Amino acid sequence: MVNMTRREFVATTATLSSLACVADPIAEAQTQAAVDNILDAKRPNILLIIADQHRFDCLGCSGNSEVRTPHIDALAQDGVRHTQCICPYPVCTPSRYSLITGRYVFEHRGYSNHCTLPPEFETFPRMLRDAGYETKAVGKMHYTPTYLDVGFQEMVLAEQNGPGRWDDDYHRELRAAGLVNASDLEDQESRFRKEARPEYWKTFGALPSNLPEEFHSTSWVGRKTLESLEDWGTGPQLLVASFVKPHHPFDPPANWASRYDAEKLSILPGWSDTVFDHDQRLNKGYFENASLTQESLRRVMAHYYAGIEHIDAQVGALVDALKQRGLYDDTVIVYTSDHGEYLGQHHLLLKGNYMYEALTRVPLIIKYPQQQRSGTVSNGLTNLVDLAPTLLQQARLAPAPGMKGLNLAERPDGRPIDFSEGHNGEQRMARTATHKLIVHDGTGDHQFYELDKDPWEMENRYADPGFQNQIHFMTQAMNAWRDPALRVQPHVDENAPVIDAPNVPPSDGAHRDLLQTWTTGQMKGIWERT
Repeated sequence: MVNMTRREFVATTATLSSLACVADPIAEAQTQAAVDNILDAKRPNILLIIADQHRFDCLGCSGNSEVRTPHIDALAQDGVRHTQCICPYPVCTPSRYSLITGRYVFEHRGYSNHCTLPPEFETFPRMLRDAGYETKAVGKMHYTPTYLDVGFQEMVLAEQNGPGRWDDDYHRELRAAGLVNASDLEDQESRFRKEARPEYWKTFGALPSNLPEEFHSTSWVGRKTLESLEDWGTGPQLLVASFVKPHHPFDPPANWASRYDAEKLSILPGWSDTVFDHDQRLNKGYFENASLTQESLRRVMAHYYAGIEHIDAQVGALVDALKQRGLYDDTVIVYTSDHGEYLGQHHLLLKGNYMYEALTRVPLIIKYPQQQRSGTVSNGLTNLVDLAPTLLQQARLAPAPGMKGLNLAERPDGRPIDFSEGHNGEQRMARTATHKLIVHDGTGDHQFYELDKDPWEMENRYADPGFQNQIHFMTQAMNAWRDPALRVQPHVDENAPVIDAPNVPPSDGAHRDLLQTWTTGQMKGIWERT
């Protein structure tokens, strides 16, 4: 990147423009190319790293002394760490659509993991592509259709849930190598889960992967991202690296799974000895939450931490490659997640219950060009919807009309109150720095917490007379944000436009039947051997 002051930039472009006025057409084209190169040089590359289901406090830089994340911690030292970032909807696809559109879920209508972003909503990858960026996504996108065109020129995918598993590049490579990811199939595909090995149920899905490390999804996504980064041209680049993990099942490669001694791990804050009644009424759990013990939870934590450390190693490799190519200083790097993980809060595991802190808060680290504001910690309320406008303005582009997010480079302290929703809008959350309101139209189990005194939401103060004014204020603010009577159907379009690329499978779906039949045969063999 060319480092120029604004005065130098204006003077240079003015000189080039004046020369073009007296030159022939070829020289004029060369001059315009020179101007374009200068403009490109002022626009940073962007590397967006997304984990899946990464709880906000499971990083060394967030104060967790047991999980090992040296590379992400170093990234935080070179950037801004936002400690109070909220996901707009604690489910994969809805949250991801909000991230790329800068809009809340009730606006873009992506209310499930099988939904399509309507074409009228602008995305920051498309806007960057149209402005001259080369745009590529690697890993888990979780779109319908699988290769949905949201602005990426290339997509090299590793999906987990739904039809994407049968469409993507990763599972094609596993098939070519004669491999299936057994624990993931047992966890994610209902017909395999019905026949899952007893060990899967006993361990709450915390088992070492049956795959060699090089074929594990984390290694695969890291390797494909690294190859993409090393192939960067001279123009501005957007590269998204989206990891499947540490999302359940908790199945790191065998050599990573043994890195943590479960018996020595500390149960994280928020654990309760039993499941609260209102939590049990809402959702008994993907596994039976009530049967979770501290021993089982520690085993899950050991595998969960190993999965995070495995991702951290990939982050380190990407950062090293940027530094070796002299691109680190001029690249915006973001690390975040689509939602969190209960990991024991309220005796819960995974997601799907109320919007407690462990589920709704996610890591957010932004490393700006030239390490601006390095080592900064912001405790203001932010949201994943803030990433689209923030990244666009780093690229010298104005956010699209309707984008609700903030430019965190200019407003790192966020907003005074923020919102999230779940369960198709039946559950809504309003949050300030000190208080949280959760309403659920379906159950009527409304909740209000003093986060400054009760950060892990153990004492519901919704009926407390002393808090009615605060509850009323937050309710009004929530209703102004989103009409409580609004009911939105997820938008699904199986025939929506996909990217034009040779790795996109035919739309007839015949390849899915072949892969599913082959996978079923492989799984039967694994079950017979075990």
